[in-house]
Amino acid sequence: MCGRYVSTRGPEDLARRFEVTEWHAADGPAPSWNVAPTDEVWAVLERAPRGRDGDGEAAGVRRELLPLRWGLVPSWAKDVKAGARMINARVETVHEKPAFRTAFVRRRCLLPADGFYEWQQIKVQDTGRTRKQPYFIHPEDGDVMALAGLYEYWRDPAVQRDDDPAAWLMTCTVITTEATDAAGRVHPRMPLAIGPGHYGDWLDPARRDAEGLRELLTPPAGGRLDARPVSPAVNNVRNNGPELLTPVPPAA
Repeated sequence: MCGRYVSTRGPEDLARRFEVTEWHAADGPAPSWNVAPTDEVWAVLERAPRGRDGDGEAAGVRRELLPLRWGLVPSWAKDVKAGARMINARVETVHEKPAFRTAFVRRRCLLPADGFYEWQQIKVQDTGRTRKQPYFIHPEDGDVMALAGLYEYWRDPAVQRDDDPAAWLMTCTVITTEATDAAGRVHPRMPLAIGPGHYGDWLDPARRDAEGLRELLTPPAGGRLDARPVSPAVNNVRNNGPELLTPVPPAA
């Protein structure tokens, strides 16, 4: 499960890191230390310009940095409420679930993150009661994580014209896998990150072989993540700021 993450890098930095050719800083989300479902998030994706057939030919494809709504809304959904339940897609079944299988072979993206939060049940010594302790899990070297994601288009039936920007909503989901390394000591699941050497293969819309794509989704090697307990203030989505990442004693 990945229900919250941190994304504070600006679009200029992300565009450079991911070799993006098109982006508009004014259109995107602000830095966030508490990204929550239904928030707008930065996503890196490749697609053909409007009016092309989108068949993935190299000459017509460009790499973009776009704001998407977190929580995938399938094209066939009756309304956007479905997205709140589809913030994650399990790597074991993403290629076959009706909500994700089309996006898996046609619309993949990367979701930049500084790290993510998970919660662990702990016992408070003074009271004997248990509570959920949040942990911030992040790369030891402080580098950006490129979370494997999918995106989808949803057509708002309340808008008459197809060429009206308000007619289309773009949403995304994070692919999760079995947790390893420090993350595995906190929670059994974690978001799956793509290494820089596979960015192009994952984003390429011409790649539509499900089995070949699944081979790119391998669990990360151990020894690369760090986990530290942080304040329960992160539990409230209204709290947002760098202080959320300040380490605290686990039983605080």
